[in-house]
Parts: sequence; C-alpha cells; structure tokens
Amino acid sequence: QVQLVESGGGLVQTGGSLRLSCAASGRTFGIHVMGWYRQAPGKQRDVVATISVRGTTFYADSVKGRFTISRDNAKNTLYLQMTSLKPEDTAVYYCNFAHDQISWGQGTQVTVSS
Repeated sequence: QVQLVESGGGLVQTGGSLRLSCAASGRTFGIHVMGWYRQAPGKQRDVVATISVRGTTFYADSVKGRFTISRDNAKNTLYLQMTSLKPEDTAVYYCNFAHDQISWGQGTQVTVSS
C-alpha cells in the first residue's frame, strides 16, 4: 500500500520558519518526481513546489526565495523548508507524487499569525 504521511506543521508568527516532512512508503520513492501542495480554506489545492529525481526544482511564484524543497531518497522522505512565512501561507500542506498521484492524505496544517 502506497502511503505518504506529512508532518511538521504548526502555528508560527509572520516571519517565522517551519520545516515540513513527508515520509513515503509502498512505492519506490527515488524514481518519482515529488511535490508539495497546499489548500487554504475555501480555495483549490495548488502546487507549491516540485522536485525531480535529480533535484531539479520548481516553485510557485508566491513562495520563490522563501521555500526550499528537498528530498532524501535514502530515507524516502521529502522536505519543505519554509522561511519568512506570511499569513497568506496559511493552509493545509500535502505531499504527493507529481505524476500518478495517489489519494490525498490528511496533510499538515500550517497557520501563520499576523
């Protein structure tokens, strides 16, 4: 059974930092493009960042320069380092395969207070 489990969210003040983790199991993690996504209340789920097998990254314009996506294939784990957080970053954050996505997990809540 393929499973992705997100963790690391929390409540931070504007300008703060958080590091999200996504533990993968049940599929060969190291051969897939991975992504972080987020969904704010009342809005659609959008891509935040993706990372290829070789480490090529893509970022949404809204997070460029503030967020860093990385992966540790040996640990089957995806990360999202978030800095200079803003209230508009408040959302539930999810990880998933960029292609051949599986059902969305519970995600991890990130709340940025002003």
